[in-house]
Amino acid sequence: MDFTFTEEQQAAVEAARAVFSDVTPDGVPSPALAPGAVAEDFDRPLWSRLAAADLLSLVLDPVHGGAGLDTIALCLVLRESARVLARVPLLETSAVAMTIERYATGRTAADLLPRVGRGELVLTAASNGRSGHDPAELAVTARHNGTHWILDGLQSAVPWAHGADLIAVPAHTAEGRTILALLPPAHDGLTLADQYSTSGELLAELHLDSVRLDADSVIDTDGAWEQLRSVLATGTCALALGLGEAVLAMTSRYTGKREQFGHPVATFQAVAVQAADRYIDLRAMEATLWQAAWRITTSAGGPLPVDADIAVAKIWASEGVRRVVQTAQHLHGGIGADTDYPLHRYHAWAKQLELSLGPAAAHEEALGDLLAAHPLT
Repeated sequence: MDFTFTEEQQAAVEAARAVFSDVTPDGVPSPALAPGAVAEDFDRPLWSRLAAADLLSLVLDPVHGGAGLDTIALCLVLRESARVLARVPLLETSAVAMTIERYATGRTAADLLPRVGRGELVLTAASNGRSGHDPAELAVTARHNGTHWILDGLQSAVPWAHGADLIAVPAHTAEGRTILALLPPAHDGLTLADQYSTSGELLAELHLDSVRLDADSVIDTDGAWEQLRSVLATGTCALALGLGEAVLAMTSRYTGKREQFGHPVATFQAVAVQAADRYIDLRAMEATLWQAAWRITTSAGGPLPVDADIAVAKIWASEGVRRVVQTAQHLHGGIGADTDYPLHRYHAWAKQLELSLGPAAAHEEALGDLLAAHPLT
């Protein structure tokens, strides 16, 4: 079997590396130095450079001005972004755009997607639910009164919401269906309260009080929310992998220079064994990520639904990135907590990624349910 990436996917990686080469982790705002949010907005200049490099239109169909690439290509670019802690809503915008293209009406897609590719429209998604542990689609109710959809409920920890132009909000109907509402932050009945992530980024708690939407602002096609959630979860795994790889490389450089008893500490067996264990974690994170991304991209069958592969990937991403940054802190000693050194930033971002879209335990429970419903013979 051929596991190499296509020329188009590899070209996307090269373009991403060129854009992100100007981003220095030392320049990323530190959550340890800010009492509230590290910034009020994301990195708009970097967003413009991504648009100029056609990376915001990467996964859009050529009819909307895109390159027509897939979830695998998106994850490759996200991996590069996490290496430098790029402060942009690339995952959220791309995932919502892919969902709009596949499930929204042609008129809605034609109106929104070209502007997304040009960097003029920023999208995000409310995927945390009320607490991060309950299904996000159950946090908001939706009912149709014959002319409008009416939404009530609460969604917490919505990333980049204050700077977004549209927020994709899942909601459930009395019949048990899930719809996806496309809400501008400034909308009657919708209020945003400030929250802060572990990485120091500004999040929003959405309060929806009889929010009224017309049909063009709602995607009520079955499968839309499930598709969006799948891409968000898999993209989060890609971010965790890129961050973990950058941290292990940083640790390798430091332990190769730091001397103890006249020798680099990297030559000590205890240090080498810990680093090797973390390398194995990263390779497992990589293998499970590409399995999940491949299942999403190809709709290939398997003994279990694609949600099982996504759950496995998120389990490895959550546990793996936590172990990588913890080992890095240990092997760096005191300098790992120094705010003049970038490791503490990576540690804060890793904790945020570990818990985003559910910690490992939540996905282990989901995997167990899938195994019970689809026994392997």
